[in-house]
Amino acid sequence: MATILVVDDEMGIRALLSEILADEGHTIELAENAAQARGVRERLRPDLVLLDIWMPDVDGVTLLKEWGATGLLNMPVIMMSGHGTIDTAVEATKFGAVAFLEKPITLQKLLRAVEQALQRPAAPAPAPAPLLRTLTLPVEPPRTLVMPLAEPVIHGSVLAGAHPQVHAAVGHGHDGLLPPEQSFDLDRPLREARDAFEKSYFEFHLARENGSMTRVAEKTGLERTHLYRKLKQLGVDLNRGKRNSLA
Repeated sequence: MATILVVDDEMGIRALLSEILADEGHTIELAENAAQARGVRERLRPDLVLLDIWMPDVDGVTLLKEWGATGLLNMPVIMMSGHGTIDTAVEATKFGAVAFLEKPITLQKLLRAVEQALQRPAAPAPAPAPLLRTLTLPVEPPRTLVMPLAEPVIHGSVLAGAHPQVHAAVGHGHDGLLPPEQSFDLDRPLREARDAFEKSYFEFHLARENGSMTRVAEKTGLERTHLYRKLKQLGVDLNRGKRNSLA
């Protein structure tokens, strides 16, 4: 069976989770704060960590980020909170959590989440940082990639000294109701650039499917619940496609 680290500042929660998981045959390690959790992580690599978000010294998301930044996040982590929000859950999964449990935690949800997390393949050890080399690339003329109508068409060029941008022109099928041409500034942090692209991507599919969350989920390969959370996180207007279809 597995070795599971339970990190929670509430003694009653630690005792309850320890008893339940021990009855399932697991070996349980306990920590009431981030400092104790670090100590356990230094002594051994647990097979799974149940990590509370709200703790008095260092919160769980901060500890999760710390483990990820130092190469110690090579085990699945399930976040727990009695005051969690969708934004908190999304943030935790961004930094490596595999699941989010809202307190009070039911027995069925706990055991199911633990079973699914333990079935995940082990995370590989972090690779050493590559040596940086300076490459001199020849200047290329502008290039245009042409794709079929009603699909994103990327027009891009990066010249020496030029401000890098990508322009995405979307074909106006479906009575011209699809989103207009979009410009993406590449001279910005990766997360901001990715969020801007993802927002345009989902707005395109919402418009094309007339606001149908079911069809957008099928097209994008996401579950409806995850898709809804993603759209809310990106600030996508969920009624945009529906309004367009009635215009």
